[in-house]
Amino acid sequence: MIGLPDFPWDRLTPYKELAQGHEDGIVDLSVGTPVDPVPDVVRRALADASDSPGYPLTYGTERLRAAAAGWLRRRHGVVLDQADVLPLIGSKEFVAWLPTLLGIGSGQRVIFPELAYPTYDVGARLAGAQPYATDGLLALGPERVPLVWVNSPSNPTGKVLPAEHLRKVVSWAREHGAIVASDECYIELGWEERPISVLHPDVCGGSHEGLLAVHSLSKRSNLAGYRAGFVAGDPALIRRLLEVRKHAGMIVPAPVQAAMTAALDDDAHAEEQRARYAARRAALRPALEAAGWRIEHSAAGLYLWASNGENCWDQVRTLAEKGVLVAPGDFYGAAGDRHVRIAVTAGDERVDAAVRRLQ
Repeated sequence: MIGLPDFPWDRLTPYKELAQGHEDGIVDLSVGTPVDPVPDVVRRALADASDSPGYPLTYGTERLRAAAAGWLRRRHGVVLDQADVLPLIGSKEFVAWLPTLLGIGSGQRVIFPELAYPTYDVGARLAGAQPYATDGLLALGPERVPLVWVNSPSNPTGKVLPAEHLRKVVSWAREHGAIVASDECYIELGWEERPISVLHPDVCGGSHEGLLAVHSLSKRSNLAGYRAGFVAGDPALIRRLLEVRKHAGMIVPAPVQAAMTAALDDDAHAEEQRARYAARRAALRPALEAAGWRIEHSAAGLYLWASNGENCWDQVRTLAEKGVLVAPGDFYGAAGDRHVRIAVTAGDERVDAAVRRLQ
């Protein structure tokens, strides 16, 4: 049996029940699941492709890969061939299985940030490798590691890694024979700072060797229910991953591929969704600050990383008593034990309710 940690969200159940007891119902700001409608352009594409009796392509359609490459070029200044794109069944499965797909195993360390999405740790464990959380690669000395995860904007903190920092990570990784996998699922949601892709020439010097960038349409296009994402980067790595995924049957359904293509081709709906999140964030942040929470980092993404100085679970309880459910910071590492993560993904009416309760 693989030794995995308990699923963290199960520990939040009693606090969810407490928040549900509020007379006006729960305001759930914990998970960060999209609640707004799937864009019409995407739904039409899904419906039009629904008569899909044959097996889809693991590699995805060329049309989908071209749409992803076009989006990267248009929105993020990343130039690559459509052949260097591979669709994913949502980004989480890729995070969880990348070490296994790369053949990483016992005696090898997978590096990820000290405060991080729990699935980086789980992915290392599934492969039989050693998870290792650190923000300082130099502390590893001359050790050769197979995989380094970076996450900008960060989940949970919303911190943005500047190009200079990412350049240093890429340089270190190339010197030590490591692959850099960059989780860029929130890259379109920069607020005070603008995120940059690891594949941007200002970071990688124009070469994508040893680099993978992971993207998701869950937040940009409200497609969490579609399980729609893609990875792009080093052509050799993409080919290697494609071959393994073919054998494993890790295939995005054909109607979802068509929906992804429509979503990536259309920026208008993404701008509308971004404006919704901006308005909710603008309402929640000052209300939290006025109620005694300090907001740290949170320059991008869909979360406010907040602290009132108490233990994170005490903060969770305090807010649950007001009918507001948030995530404890220690879900993301021991360094988060004095913080909570607050999502801005609830609907307008629920966000307004949270603001009233904080007052």
